[in-house]
Amino acid sequence: MNVPANLIQRNDAAVHFGRAETQVEQALQSDIHRPVVRTFFDEPTFTATHIVHDPATKAAAIVDSVMDFDEAAGRTSFESADRIIDYVKAEGLTVEWLLETHAHADHLSAAPYLQQKLGGALAIGEDIRSVQEVFGKIFNEGTEFARDGSQFDRLFADGDKFSLGGIPAIALHVPGHTPADMAYVIGDAAFIGDTLFMPDYGTARADFPGGDAHRLFRSIHRLLELPDETRLFLCHDYKAPNRDEFAWETTVRAERSSNVHVHEGVDEDAFVAMRTARDATLDMPRLILPSVQVNMRGGHLPEPESNGTRYLKLPLNLL
Repeated sequence: MNVPANLIQRNDAAVHFGRAETQVEQALQSDIHRPVVRTFFDEPTFTATHIVHDPATKAAAIVDSVMDFDEAAGRTSFESADRIIDYVKAEGLTVEWLLETHAHADHLSAAPYLQQKLGGALAIGEDIRSVQEVFGKIFNEGTEFARDGSQFDRLFADGDKFSLGGIPAIALHVPGHTPADMAYVIGDAAFIGDTLFMPDYGTARADFPGGDAHRLFRSIHRLLELPDETRLFLCHDYKAPNRDEFAWETTVRAERSSNVHVHEGVDEDAFVAMRTARDATLDMPRLILPSVQVNMRGGHLPEPESNGTRYLKLPLNLL
């Protein structure tokens, strides 16, 4: 009997989720170590970079790093990344992974710089290839730009298992914001990129090329089926009204009960209607043009032209 491909995919996704759920439960029961997380917040881009490590082995991962970029001057620098390097060295950590949750549209990745200084394998979801295909055409990159994800050391598929020292980890595909978003569940901590924000701020937009509010809703609900005490680490915070401090850590229980966009009782149609209307009012991210060109290359700048200067393109037909 031929089984429909979509049914196989759903069954596989359920198996992968079950493994993630079991892993979190084991960490919460102290059967495995819970990772230590230190966050560096970059206020100019509202980005939280997380350094997560196994306290037993000191093995570490850096999630969603930031390259400083002065768009008016066209200059890059690495003050933010250098603070991370100082922390890693002071704590005696060994970087095993540089994890990107997706090809960001709001900041440039510092992963190659950190990899040069600290080592580690650079990883992202395997659907980065579809993002490269779309934006390779938008930016007219030509055949010299590889669209096969080869700029990264590891392309994760949904359910791929890896480890951080002695702590098990699993990658989950959570598309919607973009088609390539990944969440990394390390012990009891899930690094979920641009899916959810803090409960008082809501959810990520879904109007970029390849984004889909229906898929985002389903991805969010997949994450919210993890155990209540699962720690969720977010990629961004913009301070909701009446909140004075930036925040980037929450729990599954808090999101499920009180997220202003997607709490219990909000169905898919209502969420999609809200998300679609809200996205129509949003400006494009300030750094989207340089960010995507760099991040789809794994954080590398475009190759220099014959005069030795590197250029980022401005396509006039993007919007």
